[in-house]
Amino acid sequence: MKPFFYFLSFLLLLLASDLAGQGCVAIRSTGSCSAMPGGMQSEGGSTTFLANYRYFKSFRHFRGDHEEKERIEQNTEVINWSNSLDLAVAHSWNSRWSSMLNIPLISNVRSSLYEHGGNSSGQDGRHETNSFGLGDIRLTTYYWLVAPQAEKRWTVQTGLGIKFATGDYRVDGFFYKSDGSILQGPVDQSIQLGDGGTGLTAEVNSTYRVNSWLSVYENAYYLFNPREENGVSTRRGGSTSQEQYLDGTATMSVPDQFLGRLGVNGLFGPLSVSVGARLEGIPVYDVFGGSSGFRRPGYVVSVEPGLSYQKGDLALFATLPWALMRNRTQSVPDKNKTERTGTFSQGDAAFADWSMNIGLAFQLNGHPKHIEVEQGTFLPKMN
Repeated sequence: MKPFFYFLSFLLLLLASDLAGQGCVAIRSTGSCSAMPGGMQSEGGSTTFLANYRYFKSFRHFRGDHEEKERIEQNTEVINWSNSLDLAVAHSWNSRWSSMLNIPLISNVRSSLYEHGGNSSGQDGRHETNSFGLGDIRLTTYYWLVAPQAEKRWTVQTGLGIKFATGDYRVDGFFYKSDGSILQGPVDQSIQLGDGGTGLTAEVNSTYRVNSWLSVYENAYYLFNPREENGVSTRRGGSTSQEQYLDGTATMSVPDQFLGRLGVNGLFGPLSVSVGARLEGIPVYDVFGGSSGFRRPGYVVSVEPGLSYQKGDLALFATLPWALMRNRTQSVPDKNKTERTGTFSQGDAAFADWSMNIGLAFQLNGHPKHIEVEQGTFLPKMN
């Protein structure tokens, strides 16, 4: 059996696990965070095209880990519909080094009451804002610290990249007020196409082969955004209050983002099946630079099943993360307001129940390097 190209179908599932997956907390696509597909680990010169579509609907409001169920009961919930198409080209330079260019295309729709007529205005006060266009492009270089080989159980891959501020972070919309006025201003941070910062990404991806058909995978990803604020108003066309200046919510923050994944996968002929745990979100404090400005920090813990099918140079894959725990943590402006007023303050955020990722990969050229493995296939990680 010469199955090394199955490496592609497994590692491509990581492409389906883009960081911006669960609502107001994970605020946007930054291009799929991903290991270089294993099928690229060859003598060099191979190129693969990849495409991943993601969808989610966020509508469940959490303050901390407490769900505010009354928001749905009262029809005052904020609803975000997010659709994104991540396109990527991956190239292997040699058996150790490879690169990937990710280009996200994004379409968002946001429905709310409070931004328009107000939560007490009834459903006639509910309106939509939207955004459509190019997201933040990312270029990543990967290096195999422990390259895939038939005699080795471990593989370890690192990645360093740069996220460019190509997505529009000043998208405007119209806000319909209860007095009949219509204001134009920046749409909510959660549906902006970019964050306005040039960032750095770091990844560590590893697998451990248990036997000929079962393996354990791990993926850790972090986006460093040194810029503190992007200068875009949070007032949706209105005036900024003194309190917002004091608390630090007058303009939008440029937050870091993180993702961690751990699970198992198995190979059954051309089909691979995975299940794992997934942690993603936005931290309260950035690693570099300040952490002021408006952001909705928090995290989502999900269980994530996945499927992948490979035939020849084509791989198809899908993942369906289901949220088990959602937590909107206290932001720096929340802490500032708590100190200023003497009353505990913590904002809320809307989360999705699940997100859907489906995609494909096609090797354009090159010849995948095959590895003979007794009684089965060496399994890389699947994401």
